[in-house]
Amino acid sequence: MDDELNVTYITLDGHVKVQIYGSLYFVIMFTAYILIICSNSTIVCLICIHKNLHEPMYIFIAALLVNSFLYSTAVYPKLLIDFLSDKQIISVPACLCQFFMYYTFLGAEFLLLSAMAYDRYVSICKPLQYTTIMTTTRVSVLIALAWCLPACQVVVPVFINSNKKLCHFSLRGVFCNNAMHALPCVRSKFMSIYGLIVLLNCSILPVLFILFTYTRILIITYGSSREVRRKAAQTCLPHLLVLISISFLSTYDIMIIRVESDLSKTARLIMTLQVFLYHPLLNPIIYGLKMREISKHLKMLFYRDK
Repeated sequence: MDDELNVTYITLDGHVKVQIYGSLYFVIMFTAYILIICSNSTIVCLICIHKNLHEPMYIFIAALLVNSFLYSTAVYPKLLIDFLSDKQIISVPACLCQFFMYYTFLGAEFLLLSAMAYDRYVSICKPLQYTTIMTTTRVSVLIALAWCLPACQVVVPVFINSNKKLCHFSLRGVFCNNAMHALPCVRSKFMSIYGLIVLLNCSILPVLFILFTYTRILIITYGSSREVRRKAAQTCLPHLLVLISISFLSTYDIMIIRVESDLSKTARLIMTLQVFLYHPLLNPIIYGLKMREISKHLKMLFYRDK
């Protein structure tokens, strides 16, 4: 038992064993995973193929959709295996790896959204300087930082937890998240403080920056023409919808699990499913429908033979 953690899986009915409906859950979640891969990769491929989409805004969208796929991959493969297994267990190294991937890509999503907000601010509020500010090099640096900064911060608790003695071997959830901080024999105050610092750097500050930039955009475009206001709303609204979605789900993950709230199994299952089912599917839907150029290419792709 020193090498493995018993992961408690939650079902819609707490008295029904997972293996009874394991095949059904597998089919549902496998279908969802395929949809996530196909929907995200389709839009990424469209952005890569069409030269008129080789602009900073669309490059950031492509990076965000790739991040959604990686974010889902941190959870889905192990989850699908567990639905077909009689016993749901995960080794300590694998659990730490899943923890690292999940929170790295979660933090990257906030940072990518903040980079996109900056891009929209420059485009709308400083249009004459846009090409000189949002260069290819700057866009590449912002994307690289969005992935590297969370990874460098999340690796610290992973390293510390890998060297701690565990006294508990049961997780309340379907994947390795904040709940694993309760597994060591001695809970570290340093880790609690460090976790708040990571939360501040990877979530709170990016959200505040996004709200600040969009407030500035609103103020500047308020006195502009109707066409300018329409363009600002058209490009900013999808980002805000994604931000609201990921902020809501992150609040559940950080607050509910961290404070060990006594939620029912059904409520935990519903919220957990939204974390890695609803949100990764929402991103391509929002950008595919709300971004005019992407929507146009999608229509051409699906209706060109009709």
